[in-house]
This record gives sequence, structure tokens and C-alpha cells, in this order.
Amino acid sequence: MKSFRNNQLYRLCVARFLETVREPEVLFWGIVFPVLISIGLGLAFTQNSESKFNIVIVGENRGALDSLLQIYAQPKQDTDKEIFVWKTGDEILGNTEFKFVRDDWSSAIITLKRGEADLVVSDSSGSINYHFDPYNSQAQLTWMKLSALIRQATDPQFSNQSETALKTEINPLTLKGVRYIDFLVPGLIVFGLMGSILWGFSYTIIEWRSKKLLRRMVATPMRKSNFLIALMLVRTAMNLIEAVIIFVAVWLLFDISIQGNIGALFVLFLAGNLAFSGVAVLISCNTSKTEVGSGLINAVQMPMMILSGIFFSYHNFPEWSIGFIKLLPLTALADGFRAIFNEGAGWMETLVPTAALTLFGLICFAIGLKRFRWF
Repeated sequence: MKSFRNNQLYRLCVARFLETVREPEVLFWGIVFPVLISIGLGLAFTQNSESKFNIVIVGENRGALDSLLQIYAQPKQDTDKEIFVWKTGDEILGNTEFKFVRDDWSSAIITLKRGEADLVVSDSSGSINYHFDPYNSQAQLTWMKLSALIRQATDPQFSNQSETALKTEINPLTLKGVRYIDFLVPGLIVFGLMGSILWGFSYTIIEWRSKKLLRRMVATPMRKSNFLIALMLVRTAMNLIEAVIIFVAVWLLFDISIQGNIGALFVLFLAGNLAFSGVAVLISCNTSKTEVGSGLINAVQMPMMILSGIFFSYHNFPEWSIGFIKLLPLTALADGFRAIFNEGAGWMETLVPTAALTLFGLICFAIGLKRFRWF
């Protein structure tokens, strides 16, 4: 046993273990934080909560669907629009909530483009028409659940021979901006922008500081601000090249186009780079351990990746959380990009998110610059 304790490999392992456990920040960001994230996501996505689907009813004619809503659904008060909520329960699959909003066609299309609704329904002459993107799995699920619910309400025996069964028709929506790929691509571009800056900017500085490389720059006649601005400009240029490549690829493959003002899109792109560069400076201003840096970056990136509506609309989250989600910088950037890509937005429509991201980035950059240290 004594000879084993004197073994070189054993002594090195003990020394490294003691060095690690004596640094609480490394333990938290390297072990505790991933566990907390796993528990949080597990609780969020495994609870037997309600499935919610948003549907827009268009057309002035009021047919069988309106009659069913009057019987089975509850009207929502204190709203400018006519809204009905139809809830159903299932012991195995859980509860389902359908929210119906009556609106005109132009507003319904905008709602679909923003991911605030799953499908559009028109009801006239005893026939219910479903309008949705056939390649959107969420829209298909909404159609299947709603059509099954309507069949059950009008024909409890599910008999195809029944005279009471309503006629239904599916009308695929293939308009640009309504497809799921049109919703996804702007989100992927801004998500890549955020990840590139947080890992390519802040983690690089932290790694240089941990390797004592930043210490050598103290002797040079270089301002901290110039050093950080140079990193930001280079990373912005790289992000621009990456975004152009992504857009050209999806334009060739999926016929995606920019329907709004390209100048406004470029300025919003710069504002997004400034916002996340400010966050990157704030993260890396005095962090010297790569383990802590990785934890901080993940703590910033992962919540926004999930909440900001990159892969699916954030309107699927509870209504009380929507206001908070809209305050996240990635949410403002993604919403602005989608407005320009899919809704034809211009300077005025993107003025607020552009100004907010710019101000947020300048504040974070100023605080990070003041706290920045070379070693």
C-alpha cells in the first residue's frame, strides 16, 4: 500500500483532484450547472401539461365550426378580437387546449409567419377548409387533433357513412414566408451569430488569459478598447461571410428570399453583433479559467437557444412568460430578422429592436471594458 501511494501516477491524480475541488467556481460550472440544466429541461419537457394549439378562423360566413364553438368552447373576455378556447381531456395523452381567433386573411398570414398560429381554418357552406404548410409537423399535428375533435363532436360513432359528418378539405399553403423553412432559416442565422461571438470571442480571450498570453500585451502601447474592438470587427466580418453563405445555400435549395429592406437587415445584423459582443466582453472581462468560461457561455446561450424561438415559436410557452422572453436579445434579433425576411419589414418596423440591441451592446461593452484585466 505504501509503495502504491508513492506511485507517480497516483500522486499526480491526487494532486490534480485536490487542485480541482479547491476551486468552487470550477466545480459549480463544470459539475453542478450541467446537472441543474438537465433537471430543469427534464422537468420542463416531461411534465404531463396541456398541449396548446392556436388556430385562426377566417371568412365572414359562420358555419358548423362556429356552432360547435358556441356549444363546447368558452369565449375569452376583455379582448378586441373574438376568441374561443376549447379544452378537452384525456387520461393517457393529457389535456389539450385549442385557441380560436377570428381574423381576416392578411392578419392570419402574418400570424402564421410569426409562428403565433399553427393553421388557418375557413368555414362556409357546411365545409371546413384547413390551410397550413404540409411540411410543418406542428401544423399537421394540429390538423389531425382538431379534425378528430370535430368529427367526434359531430359524429360520436365516427361513422364515415353518417349524414351528419362535415365535409373537410385541406388547402396547402406554399406562400413564401409561411413555410416552416422560412421561419427556421432566420432563426438559424441569428443563432449562429450568437454562438460564433460567444465562443469565438469570449472563450478565445479566456483561453489566452489562462495561458498567460494576454500578460505579454501589457507591455505594448495598446489600448484595451482597441484590442476588444478589433476582435469584435473581425468576428462581425466572419459572421457576415457565414450568413451570406447560409442564405445563398437556402436560396438555391429552398427558394427563400428577403422580402423586406436589405439595408435595414444589414443594420440590424450589425446591432446584433454589437449586442452579443458586449455580452462576450462582459463574460470574459476577468475570467481566467476555461471551465468557468464554458459554464458562463452555456448559462447565457442555452436559455436563449430554448426560449427565443429559434426552432419553434416561443408562443408555445405559457402566456405569463412571453413578456420576459421578448426581452431577451436573441428574441429581438430573431423577430427582427423574420419580420424582414418574411413580412417585408423596413426601417420603421425594425427601429425598436435595432436601437434596443445597440444600446444593450454598448452598455455591456462599457461595463466589460471597465472591468477588463490582462491577467
